[in-house]
Amino acid sequence: MPQNSNAAAGYRQPAQSGNTPRETEGRALMESARRLSNAQKDGDQAKIIECIRLNWRLWTIFQAELTSPECAVPTEIRQNMLNLCNFVDKRTVEILADPKPELLTVLVNINRNVGAGLLSSTEDEEKPAPPDIIPSSNTGGISA
Repeated sequence: MPQNSNAAAGYRQPAQSGNTPRETEGRALMESARRLSNAQKDGDQAKIIECIRLNWRLWTIFQAELTSPECAVPTEIRQNMLNLCNFVDKRTVEILADPKPELLTVLVNINRNVGAGLLSSTEDEEKPAPPDIIPSSNTGGISA
């Protein structure tokens, strides 16, 4: 269990590349979805197990953060994410018991959808706000 607490502590650290935590989460989910999809296509049970365990660690970190008393995520979103965490836990155990490629589809879709949502909300935050004042056409520069 100490590994999970160390992973969660490291996860709280700001990314060196300047990414926001939300962007880091989104990219991690998209990367995990890519790996799961590749393992699904390969059909290699060892690769499926390796990727599913990595994905499970990622969702365990989310779960730890969402249950933390310092979590600032709104209650409704937190509850929905915790429900997804529980689903991922159950599906992961099912896949570990019988690593069939077709069982990965739902996890790939969840990761892609949540990841895309996190990344698109990051893009929305980065867009400059529209100006409050519309400049007049006679503001200098080229005159008519």
